[in-house]
Amino acid sequence: MDEEMKINDINESEQEVTEQAVEQNNGENKEKSNGIISFLYDLVSTFSTALVIIAVMFIFFFRFVGVDGSSMVPTLNDGDWLLVSAINEEFTQGDVVISTQPNAFNEPIVKRVIAKGGQTVDIDFIEGIVYVDNVPLDEPYVNELTHTSEGTAFPIVVPEGKLFVMGDNRNDSTDSRSPLVGCIDERYILGVVKYRLTPDFKAFK
Repeated sequence: MDEEMKINDINESEQEVTEQAVEQNNGENKEKSNGIISFLYDLVSTFSTALVIIAVMFIFFFRFVGVDGSSMVPTLNDGDWLLVSAINEEFTQGDVVISTQPNAFNEPIVKRVIAKGGQTVDIDFIEGIVYVDNVPLDEPYVNELTHTSEGTAFPIVVPEGKLFVMGDNRNDSTDSRSPLVGCIDERYILGVVKYRLTPDFKAFK
């Protein structure tokens, strides 16, 4: 009888130890599971925050713009994709910009800034040389020298708050030389081109 009681006590003790071990193991597994869930939550939260920050940056600071046409050859080609800075306090000569000013084509245009408000532009269409304030421009970016007048009489003084722009493909570009486009009001500048993303990456100054 005593032996049976001892055996029962031992069995009950073993069962208690086993139950405790199972409970401890379940607790450890639960802690591990909670840790993994917490890690995944933090990871998703961080990733989501990063996406929001990137989205805000691109909404307020940058634009993606595609090139349509050949007026900026050889600098830009039809089908190129550009990253454009939307924050521009001041424009400089040589900037490549996107203009949304209404024009005869009813579409945005991409051109290079040649002169700013108050500057005088003159073009020798025989020699193909562009002058700003009587200084000839060094233009290594053009496809060919400027021989096409587009209908505007030179010299002209660029109105304050406006930009005189031309395409790099000078003899196949409708730009500020033409009454169809004219000088661009700075308020219509969508942004300055900073990078060409495709087909090959290029940074602009």
